[in-house]
Amino acid sequence: MEIDIIGDIHGCHDELLSLMTKLGYKQTSGSYKHSEGRKLAFVGDLTDRGPHSVEVIRTVANLVQEKDAYYCPGNHCDKLYRYFLGRKVQTTHGLETTVEELQQLPTRDYKKVRHQFMTLVEQSPLYQVLDEGKLVIAHAGIRSDLIGQTNKRVKTFVLYGDITGEKNADGTPVRRDWAQAHHGEEWIVYGHTPVRSPRFVNRSVNIDTGCVFGGALSALRYPEMKIEQVPSKQPLNEEKFRSFSE
Repeated sequence: MEIDIIGDIHGCHDELLSLMTKLGYKQTSGSYKHSEGRKLAFVGDLTDRGPHSVEVIRTVANLVQEKDAYYCPGNHCDKLYRYFLGRKVQTTHGLETTVEELQQLPTRDYKKVRHQFMTLVEQSPLYQVLDEGKLVIAHAGIRSDLIGQTNKRVKTFVLYGDITGEKNADGTPVRRDWAQAHHGEEWIVYGHTPVRSPRFVNRSVNIDTGCVFGGALSALRYPEMKIEQVPSKQPLNEEKFRSFSE
């Protein structure tokens, strides 16, 4: 199984197209295909903060519908889904940029994008278990002992990480570094926490390199375990990248 797993896009559609081109994917009848039969995978957080969230939804939804890609939702995906359901959610932390894009669409286009996104989320698992269990893709990661479960605790973990219930000074949740304790045989590929370069720890890889914060959009080529990147077009915001002391 040969898969190219792409990190958090957050509305950076131009960088997504550039990265797919670099990886060897070519547009074919609305989707993107690889001459060697490789498939794409996405770790979630397709939207918010970046300039072109609607186009990212359209591109990824088409890829998954055509069975050219795998996808699992991130916390921003979950929040947008609840917004589309009509639930009371705060249009903050980036959602406001997506809502602004959506409000500019004609009604017909809005309904189509809403349907595409809701279908994408509803038909995708909380996390992807691929290659006979050798590869697991989860937005914020997952512990080995939770693989196979889909309860509320697991959903919280894969969307937000191993949170303690406490808050950092900036209001973000305090998260345990679960990757340090990961000793399973499976590779776990995730995003959620922006890092300056892909973080390999104990057969886990964080590939969220903060494209929307001026870093890069990264892909992990599996099973080669090789990283490909394109630079961000967004302004650099150093404060958004997490530093790990190892």
